[in-house]
Amino acid sequence: MSGTDMNGLRSRVEFAVGASRAAGEHALGYFQSSELVVEKKDDASPVTRADREAEQLIRASLEASFPDDSILGEEFGEQSGRTGYRWYLDPVDGTESFVRGVPLWGTMIGLEFDGQPAAGVVVFPALGEIVWAGSGLGAWWANHLAPLQEGETLPGEIRPARVSDVSDIGEACMSVTSVKGFDEVGTFDGYDRLRKAASKDRGWSDCYGYLLVATGRIDIHIDAQMSAWDVAPMPTIIEEAGGRATDRDGVRGIDLENLVATNGRLHDRVLELLNG
Repeated sequence: MSGTDMNGLRSRVEFAVGASRAAGEHALGYFQSSELVVEKKDDASPVTRADREAEQLIRASLEASFPDDSILGEEFGEQSGRTGYRWYLDPVDGTESFVRGVPLWGTMIGLEFDGQPAAGVVVFPALGEIVWAGSGLGAWWANHLAPLQEGETLPGEIRPARVSDVSDIGEACMSVTSVKGFDEVGTFDGYDRLRKAASKDRGWSDCYGYLLVATGRIDIHIDAQMSAWDVAPMPTIIEEAGGRATDRDGVRGIDLENLVATNGRLHDRVLELLNG
């Protein structure tokens, strides 16, 4: 990117951190509420008022701050733009966790510029954690979030997000959102080879698994089924933290049907095991 483009990216990253925190705090108001009503979308996945209202908040902020950028959100579809920037919104990633009172859900914003991943933010309101990155701007992490103050975007205490240095698959810890997902797309054998090769496998699901990779607490997270808004923040966050994020064929991007995130050192071996 040129200097002008980097300034535009930097301002959008700071905006995304603040917007995701505000929307996440709004969704948190519904978390573990006995009054929460869960509906089913056409694909049978759950959706709540928290999902819809959080996305509406982000969209309203975007329209005020970057009205000419395009937007694609999980709940309210696409809005065209003309700047080369495209936002991806997933207001409550991990709705299955959210509706069960499990705190491993996040509010996610991804950003693309001229068709390439450019930035990503994932905030975990129930855990007080956030990770974000911009291409060429590094990856950053805070894990003691206080409530968002008026006019605030970035947290006060931050540190670099860095992946682990594990290089032996036999010492690696991996996580997965859904083992059933691999059965559904016919790739269970690859998952099973990887599970057996790794030292430990866990079920830290959805966006939380990618946070753990980006901050060096685990080495691999994989998902067999993804949508663009699920993927969008991850390539930039994982790469700026020192790792790699691709589909199982090694393709980098946002419009992917599955996702493999690793500390980078293990990536080729993980793809080899997944693909047999």
